[in-house]
Amino acid sequence: MVELQTAPLDSIFHALGDATRRRMLRELASGERTVSQLAQPFSMSLAAASKHIKALENAGLVRREVRGRTHLCSLDPGPLANAHEWLSFYERFWTDRLDALEQLLRAEDAHQSRPPKGDDE
Repeated sequence: MVELQTAPLDSIFHALGDATRRRMLRELASGERTVSQLAQPFSMSLAAASKHIKALENAGLVRREVRGRTHLCSLDPGPLANAHEWLSFYERFWTDRLDALEQLLRAEDAHQSRPPKGDDE
């Protein structure tokens, strides 16, 4: 298995472990947003939004730039590559399980589509 540093992955998965932060990332995927714009869909205070953004910043997923009194946030998807690399190792297990399920379902379909014995009469 590919060995990756634990601390960066921990902060990435911590940041992704919250639905609010995942939605914020989705918003940022279409362009930069202010803290106010990120907070608005959740009806949360700027302080609460800032705490979520800080978790995303700690994971390296968001960059915050201060322009005057406005804090602009933008997505930095680079660290997601580390999470993807870690998850990819387990993809073969999911694929093997899905292949086994497919074989089972095909066998069951084939069995059900056979005419019952004794229909010759």
